Amino acid sequence: MSLLELQGVTRTVELAEGAPLHILRGVDLEVEVGDHVSIVGRSGSGKSTLLNILGLLDEPTSGMLVFDGIPLERMRAGERDRRRGRDVGFIFQQFNLLPGRTALDNVMTPLLYATGRAFWRRTTLAAQMLERVGLGERFDALPSQLSGGEQQRVAIARALVRGPRLILADEPTGALDVETGATVMALLDEVAEASGAALITITHDVNVAALARRHYRLDSGVLTATTAGVSVAGR
Repeated sequence: MSLLELQGVTRTVELAEGAPLHILRGVDLEVEVGDHVSIVGRSGSGKSTLLNILGLLDEPTSGMLVFDGIPLERMRAGERDRRRGRDVGFIFQQFNLLPGRTALDNVMTPLLYATGRAFWRRTTLAAQMLERVGLGERFDALPSQLSGGEQQRVAIARALVRGPRLILADEPTGALDVETGATVMALLDEVAEASGAALITITHDVNVAALARRHYRLDSGVLTATTAGVSVAGR
């Protein structure tokens, strides 16, 4: 069953002087429920722009995005915000943890915007997710007291605590050493598979990309299906 579909998506920025900047050029992509897709691209290829569109943060200039059977153009701004908060989990390279808050507080943050049972059980749900990523004894630790791998685990727990249907991982191992990065990716894939979420990994690292089941390369705004292990020239 299709969760997310892009049809002929473009993104163009009008510059004050000169020709328009074409960032994405006719992107087609279909992501099934429970899928794991990797998108490899060097700096400037359009990865961040594509991520923002996939995460319902930006709109395409042309083309169509369909999320869970509903075209983006039919969603009002409020509905789009609710869907993004409920159904999309973001994992970033730099973790973006709140520095003065404990690991438990950081994971609990998305649940402050939940309603009903999820809101009232936010402490329990956050604790359970930290246990799931192997940080059951680090509830009270501040980000400054955690290793890079532990911080990334907190970020993963935060992204997954609301049970998103789509997980977007943007260079999720870029700030980690090779061994820690492999461990984190294995954990992310395991948790995503267990929850039935679709996982899209956007990276320049072909070793991280190879862990996915389907592989794409983004080059100058053009998305092309590839086989695992394809290198990214000039990164």
